[in-house]
Amino acid sequence: MTSASTVITSTTPLWYATRATGVVALVLLTMSLVLGILITVRFATERWPRFVTIGIHRNLSLLVLAFLSVHIGTALLDSYAPVGWFSLVIPFVSAYRPLWLGLGTVAFDLLLALTVTSLLRSRVGHRTWRAVHWAAYACWPLAVVHGLGTGTDPKAPAILGLTAVCVAAVVAAAAWRLVSGWPVHRGLRLTAGAASAVALIAATAWTASGPLKSDWAARAGTPPALLARANGAATANGAAGPVTALPALPLTTNITGSINTATTASGQSSVTIAGTGSSPVAFQVVISGPALPGGGVQMSSSRVTFGPSGQPGRYSGAVTGLNGPDITASVTDQTGAALRLTLNLTINGPSVTGTLNAAARSGSNE
Repeated sequence: MTSASTVITSTTPLWYATRATGVVALVLLTMSLVLGILITVRFATERWPRFVTIGIHRNLSLLVLAFLSVHIGTALLDSYAPVGWFSLVIPFVSAYRPLWLGLGTVAFDLLLALTVTSLLRSRVGHRTWRAVHWAAYACWPLAVVHGLGTGTDPKAPAILGLTAVCVAAVVAAAAWRLVSGWPVHRGLRLTAGAASAVALIAATAWTASGPLKSDWAARAGTPPALLARANGAATANGAAGPVTALPALPLTTNITGSINTATTASGQSSVTIAGTGSSPVAFQVVISGPALPGGGVQMSSSRVTFGPSGQPGRYSGAVTGLNGPDITASVTDQTGAALRLTLNLTINGPSVTGTLNAAARSGSNE
């Protein structure tokens, strides 16, 4: 089944440009990393001298930056996902899949540092250049995870197959790097090999249980409003329709989402918490009031919406209890049916996880 997020975005040229340049950048980054490893093992033949490897490696790195610039520019211009300019340099602040988008930001920052130090190698010194270049071993896996976690088509055979080829190429080159010069630094080589094997197994398990699952868009941190739009687009294209029936009550579900704070010039602050559940539900909590000196907000007003993923605003109401990350709220729909919501949240930067409980309120029509 085609995912709803793919249905809504794949109709725009900007989406195609973003995904295409991201995939090309990953392939080029993989080639650059493999060539960099070949340089470290001093690979050379009569037909392929070492200076050719060095030259291609340098040019590929610059080409990666060129494609990434287009990749980032088209993502910012695309109105579908609220990426935001700050997320270019500051990781994990985007309202759209903040963790996975943030990993891409970190990878880009590392790649930028690698390129700048290479261009200024004669000025920064070999020791500094070499220390920074160790970041290449972190830049590439972050880029791979970013592509799988943020992309709307990770299950597409072409994308999955290409990613697998890139991983296989780097694994083979890294294995060659570890055995080259054996047994010098044997302990360090064995430790690095074991850590790499564990990381590869963990990444494979995460891919199978995360991006390859049908509910990944919600769990990855896609804003509920975008999920609702995607469900509507899927219905218009003949795909599975949006979920408009609320699960049986009482309901307890794991939730993921995002938290954003906005402050006005008058000192008022507004905190918005939005997310989705592992059951097909969505919620949004907006708490407004004076900003507190140590962070946070003193609630003077609030608004809460809740409903099935296809109708996230079916119920609306207000916060009735606020105790740190624990929130209770009362919401009603147009028929007068009333629910009591209890959210137990864990806040980690711009992301939130936790549980949501929804139950019919005493005396309601539910």
